[in-house]
Amino acid sequence: QVQLEESGGGLVHPGGSLKLTCVTSGSTFSFNNMAWYRQAPGKQRELIAAIQGSGSTDYSDSVLGRFTISRRVPRNTVYLQMNSLQPEDSAVYYCNANGRRGNSYDFWGRGTQVTVSS
Repeated sequence: QVQLEESGGGLVHPGGSLKLTCVTSGSTFSFNNMAWYRQAPGKQRELIAAIQGSGSTDYSDSVLGRFTISRRVPRNTVYLQMNSLQPEDSAVYYCNANGRRGNSYDFWGRGTQVTVSS
């Protein structure tokens, strides 16, 4: 059974930084795509960063220039470096792995809370 587990969340002051890590287990293959989503209270879950197996990345406008996604392909580990954090970045951050290997797959972690507050 594939499992994704996020870590690295916490409380940080505005302007601060955090690095999230997502480790996976139970997979026998490298995921096509990995991504980070976030969901703030009362809002829909939003895709903020994605990375393909090729290393190609994509970011939402809300985090472009402040967040950096990276991954270690053989171990399906993905990171999210978050700089210049602002209160509006407060949310639960989720790791996602998706793609197709015969059938399509879409795996999610349980999330890690990030709170930006003075």
